[in-house]
Amino acid sequence: MTIQFKIPYRLLVLILSMALFSCNEKSEKKASNQDATTNNDDGFDLIFDGKTLEGWHGDPNYWRVENGHLVGEVTPTTPLKHNTFIIWQGGEPDDFELKLSFRIEETGNSGVNYRSELLDTIPYALRGYQADIDGKIRYTGQNYEERKRTTLAYRGEKVTILSQEGLQEGSLRDNVANNCWQSREVTDTLGESDSLKSKIGFETWNDLHLIVKGNHLRHYVNGILMSEVLDTDTINRKMSGKLGMQVHVGPPMKVTYRNIRLKHL
Repeated sequence: MTIQFKIPYRLLVLILSMALFSCNEKSEKKASNQDATTNNDDGFDLIFDGKTLEGWHGDPNYWRVENGHLVGEVTPTTPLKHNTFIIWQGGEPDDFELKLSFRIEETGNSGVNYRSELLDTIPYALRGYQADIDGKIRYTGQNYEERKRTTLAYRGEKVTILSQEGLQEGSLRDNVANNCWQSREVTDTLGESDSLKSKIGFETWNDLHLIVKGNHLRHYVNGILMSEVLDTDTINRKMSGKLGMQVHVGPPMKVTYRNIRLKHL
């Protein structure tokens, strides 16, 4: 004999709702655990653990860990005299891919430096290539060389960088005009700067992906190629160096980074 039980409709709805909540909670925990893992997919390693600044070196007046994120902040009581960086201590990558997410306030000015060198005259300062990031999205995605050749490629440009003519007769600054390196050739367009700007979120999370191999440097934001540089300047280019994040001199600001992953090529 088969005995049938009838479950009241309201009780059935409650049971299904609880089951759905449990599944969603497990999915969120799984995603969180994946963010915290030391190894990511496709050969990427997580180089920021989301809990401490272990493996990084920066001024604690400007850098901290908050809610699992790497935060750089300038406040009215901590003004900057020089741009300051938090610098990864895990090596000096040559060929690599870097993936991370960033969020920046409108007043913010930041960037990700790579193949860079430490300055011995200013603490926590780097000199070298930078994937530019700013809150007003004027420069985000471009290739800017901090304390060196300045702008190499604006957003939307594919550029070949050339050596300065008559270098022995002058300094690097002699070859810079309007904050841009003059020995460069724009070989192609990747799209209009304003059109590409529309693909970048304002004061929300964006994904940055750098592909750096040999003298070929590509900056992607949200999966879209924003700038591309072929650096044939054998005098000034760098083929390896330090990696770090910047907080720029200026008004109070906050920039946040998460899911910082590196793959050596």
